[in-house]
Amino acid sequence: MSAAPATLIALLHGPDQPGLVARAAGWIFERGGNILHADQHRDREAGIFFQRVEWEPAFAGGAPATAGEQLMRPVNLVAAEAEFEQFARDTLRMNVRILSSADRPRVAIFVSKADHCFHDLVLRWKAGDYAGDLVAVISNHTDLADAVRGYGLAFHHIPIAAATKQDAEDRQLALLRDLKVELVVLARYMQVLSAEFLQRFGYPVINIHHSFLPAFAGGRPYHQAHARGVKLIGATAHYATRDLDEGPIIHQDVAQVTHRHGVEDLVRKGRDLEKLVLAQAVQWHLEGRVLVYGNKTVVFD
Repeated sequence: MSAAPATLIALLHGPDQPGLVARAAGWIFERGGNILHADQHRDREAGIFFQRVEWEPAFAGGAPATAGEQLMRPVNLVAAEAEFEQFARDTLRMNVRILSSADRPRVAIFVSKADHCFHDLVLRWKAGDYAGDLVAVISNHTDLADAVRGYGLAFHHIPIAAATKQDAEDRQLALLRDLKVELVVLARYMQVLSAEFLQRFGYPVINIHHSFLPAFAGGRPYHQAHARGVKLIGATAHYATRDLDEGPIIHQDVAQVTHRHGVEDLVRKGRDLEKLVLAQAVQWHLEGRVLVYGNKTVVFD
């Protein structure tokens, strides 16, 4: 069975104006492309239009691809990507980011001692759920070393202490550069990445926080929630920014609790939420379904 043809995904946003959907679809149609999926949203208060469109570009002249021609497709994709980007910026006056299904971002997971999110992510990746390649696990502890190697993954131990934090982050960044990592996932990594780290890395970092942000930010959120007597606990996956636990939110979920639940009950219930919320956020990101604007996101169907 031949591989499915590669597609392009465009994420667009800018001032709302009549005819944007029709003009984008018309551009693709006129060049022999085939739209596979399109979704859009309008922020009425801000007057901003958002769109995600995925399509299969045609070869030069619009001829359909034969099995033998599939090897030519990457060249065709590069040309189509550049042409659509210019069209979106110059004609539609929209901000645009374009991804290709032919590209598989390289992913690194950061962990500490908790293993539930780590195991869940790796098993989903092994099952083929993610449009990316998991290339390394980096930890400030050695607790998960055997488990990581058992999955056939590379384990990198970089210890961190207050006096050595700068040196540790330098080593992490050097490793990420060597591995050409384009996404870091913090799977209950119990260290705060510095603003300098995030700036120097230059690619997205997805974090899972074990509360329904913006409630109970910072440390020991389950203890905070229990002390407050909440009836719902939650988990939040968000992009990491220089402001702790305040980055754009990708996904959230909640579970009900009562006065009968102690802190350990909240932690146990929360683990399931954390796994599901983080897994979904990573999948949406790798599929090009998340558009960040300001400190908010639009997550397309």
